[in-house]
Amino acid sequence: MEALNGKIADRSAHVCVIGLGYVGLPLAVAFAAAGYQVTGIDTNIDRTAEINDGQSPIQDVNSDELRQVVEAGRLIATADFGVLQDVDTVSICVPTPLRKTKDPDISYIIAVTGEIRRYLHRHQLIVLESTTYPGTTDEVIQPILEASGLKLGQEVGLAFSPERIDPGNNAYHLTNTPKIIGGVTPTCAQTAKLLYEQIIETVVTVSSCRAAEMVKLLENTFRAVNIGLVNEVALMCDRLNL
Repeated sequence: MEALNGKIADRSAHVCVIGLGYVGLPLAVAFAAAGYQVTGIDTNIDRTAEINDGQSPIQDVNSDELRQVVEAGRLIATADFGVLQDVDTVSICVPTPLRKTKDPDISYIIAVTGEIRRYLHRHQLIVLESTTYPGTTDEVIQPILEASGLKLGQEVGLAFSPERIDPGNNAYHLTNTPKIIGGVTPTCAQTAKLLYEQIIETVVTVSSCRAAEMVKLLENTFRAVNIGLVNEVALMCDRLNL
């Protein structure tokens, strides 16, 4: 992974972000603004066309900022997964909606990982950012990638780094929100840490992918409990005419 570390450090690495929604697009723009060549992949052709035209489809990315990196040639959006053969790092930012049974639907993650495996090559880093349950990275993604014959931690890096975007928050955004990273090996974690340190002020590594996945689960649970508490107190205050 040393060759990749060098490309990340001198910003010659070709960065790819899969999923150009409220998580992926800010990430892609941040890497492009930092000087990296960035390719964003999204299956929504209308969205890729809009981005390539310099028009932001989400509130947290200013169209002027987007247009600047697009016109500079540092950010290109496409629906073609074939570009994966030419990139050095891949950040997966696809949705994981809940099923009717309240189980996470990881079909998008599995589908994208299958595409990555088709074009996987040595000195490449794969980072999952999509919210999911602890164990997804090493139980689901790792076996698919290892089927390529490449050795994780030596020839290919794999890590989990939960997205922490809070849409509409003007105080905390991508660059000043601490980033958590767990790798399938310490080497994977350090390479992923090096990558995200280029655009994020504070990057914290944890012991494993599962630990990083648990961090996100705890954060979401903490937020849900507090929202529920405030809603209950609001009802009580309403009855008390407060």
